[in-house]
Amino acid sequence: MQNITLGYAITGSFCTIKESIEALKVLSKENIKILPILSETVCSTDTRFGKAKDIINEVENITGNKIINTIATAEPIGPKGLLDILVVAPATGNTLAKNALGITDTAVTMAIKAHLRNNKPVVLGIATNDALGASAKNIGMLHNSKNIYFVPYRQDDPQKKGSSLICNFSLIPETVEKALLGQQLQPILI
Repeated sequence: MQNITLGYAITGSFCTIKESIEALKVLSKENIKILPILSETVCSTDTRFGKAKDIINEVENITGNKIINTIATAEPIGPKGLLDILVVAPATGNTLAKNALGITDTAVTMAIKAHLRNNKPVVLGIATNDALGASAKNIGMLHNSKNIYFVPYRQDDPQKKGSSLICNFSLIPETVEKALLGQQLQPILI
C-alpha cells in the first residue's frame, strides 16, 4: 500500500464510529495519503457516542487533511481521479441502499459514484441493524457489482438483533490490500 491515495468515508452508524477510527489510525501509519469523507449526518449529529465536532477534529488530526462533507466537494473525486481506493466504514443500510440503487444525495454517495466511474475499488464495511432484513437485497446487489469489496462481516448480536450485521473493522487494512489487487478478502462471512 505504498504511495496511494485512500478515501476514508464514515457514515452514521454512531455506535461503530470509534472502531472505524481505530482502523483509520492503523491505515494512517502506512505511507499513504488519506482524504477523509464524512456524511452530513456524522458532521451535524451529537450522540451518546460522541460529539460531531470531536469526530471531525479527530479524523482531521489523524489524516492531516480537511474533511470532505458536501456533494460539491466530493464530486471532483471522479473527474480529477483523486483516489486509488475508497473505504466506507461504517457503511449503513441507508448508504448501502443508495449505492445499490444509484442514488447520489450525500457526500459519501457522491464520493462512491465519482470514484467508481474510474473503475477503481470501493471497500464497504457493513454496520446495520437491518442487513438480514430490508437491506439484504441491496447487499446482494452490491456483492454482484464490479469494483465493490466487503470487509468480512458477521451477525452482530444474533439473540437480540437477529437481522444485524457488522464488519470486523480490524480487517479493513487487509481488505484494502486485497481490493487493490482486485481480490476479495476471504472468508467474507466470519
